[in-house]
Parts: sequence; C-alpha cells; structure tokens
Amino acid sequence: MTIAANKLIDGKLIAQTIQDEMAVEVADMLKSSTRAPHLAAVLVGNDGGSLTYVNAKVNACERVGFASTLHHLDEWTTEEELLKVVEQLNQNPEVDGFIVQLPLPKHINENRIIEAISPAKDVDGFHPVNVGRMALNLPCYLPATPSGILQLLERSGVTTSGKHCVVIGRSNIVGSPISILLARNESIGNCTVTLCHSKTADIAYHTRQADIIVMAIGKPGFLKADMVKEGAVIIDVGTTRVDAPGTKLGWRLKGDVDFDGVAPLASRITPVPGGVGPMTITGLLQNTLLAAKKAIYK
Repeated sequence: MTIAANKLIDGKLIAQTIQDEMAVEVADMLKSSTRAPHLAAVLVGNDGGSLTYVNAKVNACERVGFASTLHHLDEWTTEEELLKVVEQLNQNPEVDGFIVQLPLPKHINENRIIEAISPAKDVDGFHPVNVGRMALNLPCYLPATPSGILQLLERSGVTTSGKHCVVIGRSNIVGSPISILLARNESIGNCTVTLCHSKTADIAYHTRQADIIVMAIGKPGFLKADMVKEGAVIIDVGTTRVDAPGTKLGWRLKGDVDFDGVAPLASRITPVPGGVGPMTITGLLQNTLLAAKKAIYK
C-alpha cells in the first residue's frame, strides 16, 4: 500500500547520513596519522542469516573507512577453542572492538562467551559491565539496536518526553535495554515505559494507550490496527522470514506489525525492511569509533 512519505521513518536514509558523518571523521583521523578504527567479527558455523548480517557489517566498515576482520570458524568449533579466539582479540592492540555473532551453536554457552569479551572491546554492548553502566546511565557502549532506535526517534523529530511508550518483548538484546533507555532522564527519553511480554495479560489494553510502541517480539504481524490508537509512533524491530512463492528468494522479511492495517493510523512508522535494521549496523560502527578513540574506557 502507498503511505505518505512523511509518515515513514526511513532507516536507510538516516543510517546513511550517520555513516557519511563517520566517514568524514575517519578521514580526518587518517590525515592526522591515526590509524583507522578496526572492527573484528567472529562467526561460528554457516547460518544464512548470520552470514548475511556479518557480510553487511564488513561492507559497512568499508564504506566508512574502517578496517575489518572476519574470523569464520567451523560449526563444530568447541567452546574452549572459541574462548581462545576471544582472548586473542582481547589482547590484540590493533583491534578496537569485536563481536561474536549470535546465535551460537547449541553446544556453546553464549553467556560464557559474552562474559569473556573485554568490556572495552564489547562493541555489541552485551557484556554485563556495559549493561550495568547503561542501567546506571554511565558512559558505555549501548546495544546497537536500541541505540539505533533512539537515533531514529531523534532524527525524525519524535518527541518522547512525557509520552507513554509500550515495549513488546523483553529480550536482553532489544526489549529490556530500550525500556531502560527510553525511561532515562535524557533528551530522547523521559517516557513512562510499560514493558509487555508473553505473560502479559491483554497486551492490546496496554498498546491502545501508547503514544510510542516498540515491537520486538518476533511474531510477524502481531500488532493489529485495533491495538493502536490514532497518532501513535510505531517502531517495528521484527524481521521474520516468511514464505513468498514466486519471488527470487522465495521468502521475504515481515515485521511484528501488520503494516497495511496499522500504518494509516500511525503518525510515524518504520517499514520492514528499511527501518530499524540499517540502524543496528550503524550503532555497531559508532561503538567501534568510540572504542578507537578510547572515549569510554581509557
């Protein structure tokens, strides 16, 4: 369906603008004989979605002038072997930040791997030290997707102070951190936040009161028109692959929002794809630049 351009929050355009700004800063660093920021990624196995995402990160690094390294390990890499790679990256002074792409194979304990990453190089913002600093509103690397959501709201001119925000989903990657960030006493914040999840009774009761809704539940088309009040701002984090017979790939990405039904009611809305997704990679690049500048951890 056709939606007015001023309703759409264009994540591609905003991400490109921010990356262009970073590219200028990196060029200035190189002129002053400072090396380019270096982001490394560790990928275990050959999950299609993870491969696509890691390759997108590598391409984004190239666009902004970062150095990048990919460590692609076999699916049957042991936990101990992966921990050795993590420690090597922790100790490598040429690597400013790195990520271990999730999800990991089931035989590897994700929490153990995340906790082994040096907080100073944890540009995903998942280490308990960075999560704790975020909760206390101390300098830290913010998780990339929540950071991207904040910037989408800010650069789209969405007012958050005094608004009621309902977050659907309580994952440590999106739901929980964005609920904390939007409640902070910051220019993009000062919301009254309601965090809903699978055990919440009558989710629609809460969403119908919301000025801002952040959908991060992983259920395509979950948010329907009768769950939204007119004028609400809708941020759709969902990216589920659904069958699309007759298309080149045979599948397409679908968000957690029934876009065709909800968009006419919304004052602003993110599309899927092209909304939150591009901002996730941008948030990761911003954390890497902070790491290279020693802006958080001296």
